Amino acid sequence: MSMFEWKQEYSLGHSTIDGEHKRLFELASELHAAMSQGKANAALAPILGRLIDYTKTHFAHEESLMREHHYPEYLKHKADHDELTAKVVALQKEFEAGHGTLSVGLLQFLKDWLTKHIGKTDRKVAIFLKSHVAA
Repeated sequence: MSMFEWKQEYSLGHSTIDGEHKRLFELASELHAAMSQGKANAALAPILGRLIDYTKTHFAHEESLMREHHYPEYLKHKADHDELTAKVVALQKEFEAGHGTLSVGLLQFLKDWLTKHIGKTDRKVAIFLKSHVAA
């Protein structure tokens, strides 16, 4: 069982955002599975790259929705996204240069960040969008 199992409690009721969140969990699960199978760094690097690229795409989409609908906490939310992006890109650079390793601790950090961010920060956005966007 992967540590990145999607749970219904993560659903925000916004089909696009929920679909993107599920994809993030799938990619993180793929990385976890490869690490659990003892795959070499050469096999882990492209999976990590896909996870980071998709995270950036998802964040850009979420930020676009927040700007479009004048979400009042946009700057704080974007700062959260920027902070995580900077951390994982720095990790990716170290890893690809052979100076770092992927660990279960890193995966636990990502899981905790995802579940807390989705459960609190993104939930606020979804509630705002539901109340401000015509269905």
